[in-house]
Amino acid sequence: MKHPVQLPARLPALLAAAACVLSFGAAMPGVAHANQQLASSKACLSCHGVDKKVIGPAFKDIKAKYAGKKDGQPHMVQSILKGSNGQWGAMPMPANAVSEAEANTLAKWILSL
Repeated sequence: MKHPVQLPARLPALLAAAACVLSFGAAMPGVAHANQQLASSKACLSCHGVDKKVIGPAFKDIKAKYAGKKDGQPHMVQSILKGSNGQWGAMPMPANAVSEAEANTLAKWILSL
């Protein structure tokens, strides 16, 4: 006579955690799209492309410069809020009409590209 296989007591919790991870991954395209819409609505895409330079640098080039730096995201947030001059050539970036929360969202999105 075979003995029934006993499942670990933590199996339901592990399955729930796996479901959360999978559903989070499925939701990411919507989040990325919403963040790109924010960039569009704040006119960021008038000067920046995701992959290609327009007037200002491409967002992926900005990511390459600041990703992994301790002050990377805070520096980006301040540049988004207050503008910058001389960081990417002669063309200055003007201050933007965004809240600090929106600037943080945009900086996180750019760093996630």
